[in-house]
Amino acid sequence: QVLSLPIVVIVHGNQDNNAKATVLWDNAFSEIDRVPFVVAERVPWDKMCDTLNLKFMAEVQTTKGLLKEHYFFLAQKIFNDYGASLEDFQSRSVSWAQFNKEILPGRGFTFWQWFDGVLDLTKRCLKSYWSDRLIIGFISKQYVCKLLSTEPDGTFLLRFSDSEIGGVTIAHVIRGKDGSSQVENIQPFSAKDLSIRSLGDRIRDLEQLRNLYPSTPKDQAFGSHYNSE
Repeated sequence: QVLSLPIVVIVHGNQDNNAKATVLWDNAFSEIDRVPFVVAERVPWDKMCDTLNLKFMAEVQTTKGLLKEHYFFLAQKIFNDYGASLEDFQSRSVSWAQFNKEILPGRGFTFWQWFDGVLDLTKRCLKSYWSDRLIIGFISKQYVCKLLSTEPDGTFLLRFSDSEIGGVTIAHVIRGKDGSSQVENIQPFSAKDLSIRSLGDRIRDLEQLRNLYPSTPKDQAFGSHYNSE
């Protein structure tokens, strides 16, 4: 007999997501000489970061991995803690339940279901944008407001949707005549939307978008992604 790589048997496509989570957890966190099927119930957060990064790069087929600020956002999301610092999270451990059992507060899905949706969207529609670092992606709506509120009218950035699985949204500044600013989030685009019209062309279409945060003119940032009409 010989030990195989972990496998999961499923009977329907809707179990695919949970199966992938089980295989990922088993592959990343089981000990070489373990008793079969025994896997840690909790793992250090920094190990989880390494796993998510390797998975993201392998799935999307990119050399551009996750950054420190991305891990900070993911930690806030999985631990539901928006008051802790980056250093606080590094000493924590994350459980299987937090990863793929407990529904995220105010949502209808788990952390892994959300992350896997981001993976799929990026792989199918956003690989070149991600590899060119045009998408911040993993950033909270609150922090986007903080970043953009002092920027000129028409400054925008791209982030993965919090409320939908597999969506990318554009946040942009609208500055009133009195100097007050408002940050608006355009309804998220799904893989289906982006297969009909690409993200680059949608950005070109939207005249209210002028500069990619912090200050790159949109035609300069996205020009190579426009399709000739």
